[in-house]
Amino acid sequence: MESQVKQVLVVASKTANSDRLMREIEARAATEGCRFTLLVPDATDREKADRTLQVVLPQMRQAAGTPVKGLVDGPDPFDSVKRAVEAGSFDEIIVSTLPRRVSKWLRRDLITRVEGLGLPVTPVIPKIVRDPTARVGSIPG
Repeated sequence: MESQVKQVLVVASKTANSDRLMREIEARAATEGCRFTLLVPDATDREKADRTLQVVLPQMRQAAGTPVKGLVDGPDPFDSVKRAVEAGSFDEIIVSTLPRRVSKWLRRDLITRVEGLGLPVTPVIPKIVRDPTARVGSIPG
């Protein structure tokens, strides 16, 4: 009997290509059967959000060892997550955000609000962040 594959919604934008998030995805993929969907919420610039998906999805696919779906929504991050949860069949949510001193999502209490949707939520807060849309050869920020 085949076990059910866990559906994981990954919510990230500026931290979507962080090493810490990729390690989290790798670890889950290695220990559990998971399928991942990356949601770039709070997208006020659709072109930049699409570039983020273009750069990050191949990295996530490699970390997951399986295909990863990509979604873009905006402008409110909580509403974006809520719509994705209502439209999908997710078992868990990973929220990757900037450190507290600079995170708009943490100031808006996004993680607590997302927990109110009734699914387990894992926060991932990387120490070093590289802009996923920065041009190749540029210095990471």
